[in-house]
Amino acid sequence: MYSVPDTVAYLVGRWSIDRTVIDERSGTRGSFIGTAEFRRVGDELLEEESGEFEWGGVTNPASRRHRLVPRADGTADVLFADGSPFHDLDLRTGRWSTRHPCAADLYDGEFTVVSQDEWHLRWRVSGPAKTQSLTSVYRRTPSAGRPPIPAP
Repeated sequence: MYSVPDTVAYLVGRWSIDRTVIDERSGTRGSFIGTAEFRRVGDELLEEESGEFEWGGVTNPASRRHRLVPRADGTADVLFADGSPFHDLDLRTGRWSTRHPCAADLYDGEFTVVSQDEWHLRWRVSGPAKTQSLTSVYRRTPSAGRPPIPAP
């Protein structure tokens, strides 16, 4: 694991995403290939994901947005695009677990920072509507003019 003193500063930039989605009830597998752009907007960080989602042999464009509100201690609150709460995020030790109830389903997330330029996210969804696992690998893409983040 790789510790991150400031969660928001670490995430700023462009990341490629390779995500696998498995429906554990049916065995159906899908994938999302795309990018995530984390950019500062005022006092917040806006995350915009876009790419293509393949499910059941059909590929469609897909996108989503989140807002990250930094805290003074190097952690952040993650909000949905409409401002409603999603989860907290603390990458200071290089690993973070969180939970989000969504209607009757429960999302358990685990973030793992692998290096300055790679982090992993796994969500396990359980409940009456879904039983899925989503595993994502984020890799920083080169960005002109962005200085490297110093190692802790």
